[in-house]
Amino acid sequence: MVNVTVTALDDPERDLALSYAPRGRRAGLGALFALDAALGQVLRTTREPMVGQMRLAWWREALARLDTMPPPAEPVLQAVARDVMPFGPTGAALAAMVDGWEPLLGTIDERAIADHGRWRGETLFEQAGVVIGSTGDPLAEAGRGWALADLAAHLSDPNLAARARAAAAPFLVRATGHRWSREGRALGALAHLARLNLAGRPGPRRVARLAWHRLTGR
Repeated sequence: MVNVTVTALDDPERDLALSYAPRGRRAGLGALFALDAALGQVLRTTREPMVGQMRLAWWREALARLDTMPPPAEPVLQAVARDVMPFGPTGAALAAMVDGWEPLLGTIDERAIADHGRWRGETLFEQAGVVIGSTGDPLAEAGRGWALADLAAHLSDPNLAARARAAAAPFLVRATGHRWSREGRALGALAHLARLNLAGRPGPRRVARLAWHRLTGR
């Protein structure tokens, strides 16, 4: 049985962070995070690992086919083809995100946690960086830390959640210690949010922290 819950797509703080992207690239960034949510939805609605693997395999194949064929009548894939791929990412590159969700269908251990951070987070942030024109930013570290912090918040086993938090922390320290490019600050803001989540810091100061990052890149 899958023991991971997945947050719904609605997330006002995340939406605020994504709004920091260059205006003409925001739709592409939103499409990438909608893809991430769609892959997570597979886990949220699957109880049998084999069924989940089949559903994820469909997404992997459908993404790879975008490189040679028009998208099917699936809204997320249509948005990816329309708003993401014109800026450079390929369907094959995006399909690597599936490899970050698949390990969570079975027994979750430290390797599954690490693979989730690498394939889900690193792939998502690096491809998002291509879309928004990020240059010189620690996309891999930010992506891994963000994905691991998000995973920690949704693991039902407290010991596994603690391991995911511990794995996320050094990546987020490095990512948030960098001065982000103006184009990349949407992703930098997500790294800051993830670090605030690890620290358990609620309240209005979170929005102020994002505003400071938008202004300075710090």
